[in-house]
Amino acid sequence: MKTELEKYNLGEKTAILLGIMYHESRGEGNDPMQSSESLGLKPNEIQEINLSIKQGVKHFVQMYRYGEEKGVSMDTIIQSYNMGPGYIDFIANQEAKQHSEDTAKQFSKLKVDQNPATYTCGGNKQNFRYPYCYGDFTYTTKVNEKAKLIEERLQKN
Repeated sequence: MKTELEKYNLGEKTAILLGIMYHESRGEGNDPMQSSESLGLKPNEIQEINLSIKQGVKHFVQMYRYGEEKGVSMDTIIQSYNMGPGYIDFIANQEAKQHSEDTAKQFSKLKVDQNPATYTCGGNKQNFRYPYCYGDFTYTTKVNEKAKLIEERLQKN
């Protein structure tokens, strides 16, 4: 992961990307970064771990650069890994330009309202995300919690 990030001069973001990978798949399966969709493919269509990591890093770098250009926070960039570049635009157009779970819910609701037949939480109204079924509005919080633990472990080694 770090080697791939260093190709983009972002080696210092290794813990964040490992946090993303953990949240996406716990590092399991052939698409641990769940990066198929960033290529316009269906979930889990990537069937090679190295390709998943390369594509996941590439997707993160694209979100990172776009987020930097738009002047948004790292938390917004992390959330955009899950919700796409539209989330960066959404936050960039806000006065505070800061991610929060509330802003992620607002964005999710917009996307659900645009395509209610697609974003249904699998029809499960007990799903913690319901009615915010586009993406995971808690994504950044979960990734940051994992990244903090990973960073602490990396520093010990």
